[in-house]
Amino acid sequence: MLFFDPEYLAFLLPGLLLGLYAAIKTQSTFGRYSRVAASSGLTGAEAAERLLRANGVEDVRIETARGFLSDHYDPRTRTLRLSEGVYASSSLSAIGVACHEAGHALQHAARYAPLALRSSLVPVAGLGSQLAPWLAIGGLLLRTPVLFNLAILLFAAAVVFTLVTLPVEWNASARAKRLMVSSGIVSPAEQSRAGAVLNAAFLTYVASTVTAVLTLLYYVSLGRRRS
Repeated sequence: MLFFDPEYLAFLLPGLLLGLYAAIKTQSTFGRYSRVAASSGLTGAEAAERLLRANGVEDVRIETARGFLSDHYDPRTRTLRLSEGVYASSSLSAIGVACHEAGHALQHAARYAPLALRSSLVPVAGLGSQLAPWLAIGGLLLRTPVLFNLAILLFAAAVVFTLVTLPVEWNASARAKRLMVSSGIVSPAEQSRAGAVLNAAFLTYVASTVTAVLTLLYYVSLGRRRS
């Protein structure tokens, strides 16, 4: 019922359009600067390692990961995983992405509170995003408000996760942009181009947050209409 409700599409349309724009913007920006080599000649992996070492972080492993822009930092194992197109490339795109992920490792080392909060929300956010739609449908079909209200609460946890993600990602990019210059990874003239990839990628997080918030508002609106 959720997917055939015109109001559902009306709620989600802004987030879907923003998400589409963000995906196109990220891929086009990454592609543009993936053809521009950094003057330092460092690969993404080397850039991440230099940034970490220059800031006193010695216990983070750097590995390759499969998939386009599948780069991420795992705080549980202190492992920074870079996609194949980032790990071995010396492009400004690769360096920007690698330094951003290294920024997360620096957040972890500095005990950056929003990162710790986001990590603690991962289990409940995953559960909420997976179960909430089914609980909502079950609550409507069975005419059980308790199930529907539980769906709203669970999905609200997923929304909080996306909201907390925004400052975490913004801060990681800000650290990367500042430290990639001070660490000699890119020149000041190259910083804006390496950072352009991070700015575009941040839009994807904004789009996810907008979509999550609008979905939650839809659930609340639907609950009121059905009560």
